Amino acid sequence: MKLNEVYFMSQALKEARKAQKISEVPIGAVITCDDKIIARGFNKCVILSDPTAHAEIVTLRKAAKKLKNYRLKNCSIYVTIEPCIMCVGALVNARIKNIIFGAYETKSGACKSVFKIAKNKKLNHKIEFSNGKEKYLNKECADIIKNFFKERRKN
Repeated sequence: MKLNEVYFMSQALKEARKAQKISEVPIGAVITCDDKIIARGFNKCVILSDPTAHAEIVTLRKAAKKLKNYRLKNCSIYVTIEPCIMCVGALVNARIKNIIFGAYETKSGACKSVFKIAKNKKLNHKIEFSNGKEKYLNKECADIIKNFFKERRKN
């Protein structure tokens, strides 16, 4: 594990906290290219009234705009939780190289937990993905989501 991987995930967590402050589900993401962050984003579904405004999609759009290309071949995304089907589909279409996620999403994860889309042999592009216990701030990524929904159920 490289130190910058922890840094990039900490930046994704920073984005998740921005979502939390505005009562969005606290998921954050950053996209890197050549070991530099080129885009950041967090969930904006509620404030934009847009069911597609997941952190990954928001960040993907910013990265494509910055690079002036919808193909992000040499880019990696760091996201606080395992992406859903929609997001992995968009990342496949963008030709993202790597998905690095913090916490598993046992209800709708599309890398490994529920669906295995990222490396599906039937697709024309496969994405490498990684998640390791304690490797990418897993506990912090899981806790921010758990605590958000715990608070929501209380209220």
